[in-house]
Amino acid sequence: MLPLGDDNSNRRIFPFITYLILIVNIIVFLLELQGGDAFVEAWAFVPSRFAANPGGEIVNVFTSMFMHAGWMHLGSNMLYLLIFGDNIENRFGHGKYLIFYLLSGVAATALQTFFTLGSNLPIVGASGAIAGILGAYIVLFPTRRVKVLFIFRLAYLPAIIVIGVWFILQLLNGVGSFGAETQTGGIAYMAHIGGFVAGLVLTLFFR
Repeated sequence: MLPLGDDNSNRRIFPFITYLILIVNIIVFLLELQGGDAFVEAWAFVPSRFAANPGGEIVNVFTSMFMHAGWMHLGSNMLYLLIFGDNIENRFGHGKYLIFYLLSGVAATALQTFFTLGSNLPIVGASGAIAGILGAYIVLFPTRRVKVLFIFRLAYLPAIIVIGVWFILQLLNGVGSFGAETQTGGIAYMAHIGGFVAGLVLTLFFR
């Protein structure tokens, strides 16, 4: 199920933080393309480096949230951000929404690192922070209809189904990756799970 949109009729504020996050992600990705491996080495989060020098990787926890492994990775994350993020920003307000986004990303990186502490693979992407947004959305708008592309046709399904199916897939793949030192298929599933659960919990306070 590929989400294409949702109901924004209740939105009362312009989601400029959501658009700002999108712009920063695009700019950083373009810099990443220009800088190549050296840029990734400098700004991505690497679990083994964190284990050896935790203080030296603090900045990278945040910079890695705005890096991506490719155009498809960037595009899919930004699609989810635009569809679901504006509604959460509308409910939380600009400042709290930005803090929520960053905290969800930190939680995502923390859980992924816990399970892959010896890994030398860089962790990059906004997926964990956006998973937090999905967690908030399923708490605040579980019955809101989401337009999805499903088996080559458009359908309107409740958010709890669309996001619920997504989370179940993350759980299944995350459990399947237990015991592996690296991310399964290049996807940090535990980061998705960590961000989503953080979003669920943080929403109880931020709303």
